[in-house]
Amino acid sequence: MAIVIVTDTWEPKPALYLFIFVSSLLSLFLAPYFSKSPSKTLSLFDAGSVSPPFLRFQRSFLFAYSLASVIEGLGSIFGDFEYVQHGIGREGMALSLSAGSAASLFVGSFLGVLFDVIGQRKSCMFFYALHLFVGIMKGVTKTPNSWTSISLALASSSLSFSFEAWMVHEHEKLGFRQDLLNTTFWLMTFFGSASLIGSQVFANLLMRNAEKGIVNISLSASLLAMISIIYIRNSWSGGQLSSTIGNYRASFSALILSDKKIWLLAWAQACLHFSVVIFWTLWAPIIVADGREVYLAMLYPSFVGSQMLGSTIVPWLLNGPLSLYMEDCLAYAFVAAGVALSIVAYDYQEVGFLVGLFCIFHACIGMALPSLARLRTMYVPNEFRGGMISLSLGPANAAILIVLIQGGYYQNLENSTILAVAAFGLFSAGVCIYYLKKWSKQPQRSWHKS
Repeated sequence: MAIVIVTDTWEPKPALYLFIFVSSLLSLFLAPYFSKSPSKTLSLFDAGSVSPPFLRFQRSFLFAYSLASVIEGLGSIFGDFEYVQHGIGREGMALSLSAGSAASLFVGSFLGVLFDVIGQRKSCMFFYALHLFVGIMKGVTKTPNSWTSISLALASSSLSFSFEAWMVHEHEKLGFRQDLLNTTFWLMTFFGSASLIGSQVFANLLMRNAEKGIVNISLSASLLAMISIIYIRNSWSGGQLSSTIGNYRASFSALILSDKKIWLLAWAQACLHFSVVIFWTLWAPIIVADGREVYLAMLYPSFVGSQMLGSTIVPWLLNGPLSLYMEDCLAYAFVAAGVALSIVAYDYQEVGFLVGLFCIFHACIGMALPSLARLRTMYVPNEFRGGMISLSLGPANAAILIVLIQGGYYQNLENSTILAVAAFGLFSAGVCIYYLKKWSKQPQRSWHKS
């Protein structure tokens, strides 16, 4: 989670932001010119070889997803600050966050199954409705509580699968080429990360007074949620294939639970989710360890910006001079992210080195997210995508709940131990992707028509 208002003294050099910004732009503009793909559909700015209907669909979806990312950023941007502002101590924070994690485990893990049956468009509406509820709740109570934590956790669980599953369904229904999904997946990560940075900028503009600022930001998130609901209702029809729970369960067991390759994908997704949540829980305490003084608010854009940059590397690796397999890109990203967390777990380095490691970690996350999404398209039938994603996050949510209780409330776990577990999970995810490629007789297999 990001902490917006602090009064520490260390801050990164402006050259870091300039490097991330310029590198991202160069990667976006130059990738099509070095592509070995005949379609050259690598960049949002390279529209010559794709149809106008697809571009309208893609840009309309990316706009909706960007709004969702802004709302998600506004909902979680304060981190510990909001609790401290209202006099809630460490134990209270841990209990509130544990309530949200428990909701993600016992309810969020099955949301994907529910919305696979009743329609993924409704899951997107559910995400907006939860943030609308949180905004109203904060406007009335003006204090964080377990209900807001539970709602935000369920909204995050919904975001993890809803927009991806909905977009793929609409993409298939409209008959667009499957290779165009590659571009949309990494652009989702790129625009989602950019929107998170924008949400912090927007929050800082509203944060003139601490107490009023929190309320204003919550109300702004509610307004954006209402606008998004209206936009989706007017832009997309509600029709979607559905099935009964009984038919879904039988098909899910036959096609998903019996496929060992999908189990490998699920474990990789769980390890990625666990490491990301652990990072945003521990990054601030790690950086200010031993009384070090840091402008924490200045670091958030560099981390999320690194994730943006990482997403733009994906087309270079897949269709550029190297032309790697998707599985290879993902395995390398997991191993590099695990190495970065391992170094942090081994020793609390000086601040600049820590920031560099965290930027590398997020660049790897930016590479991993679209790669995993594309592999799901290759191995998971569309009608089970949401259920597969949400159920795969169950082990990660269980581990997060244990960490919050044992580490946050009882203080029985050291931060270094938690990070080491997260790093080990990333290494194991890399091994899973290696075996996924090894066990696949046809690496480019897809459930869908080309």
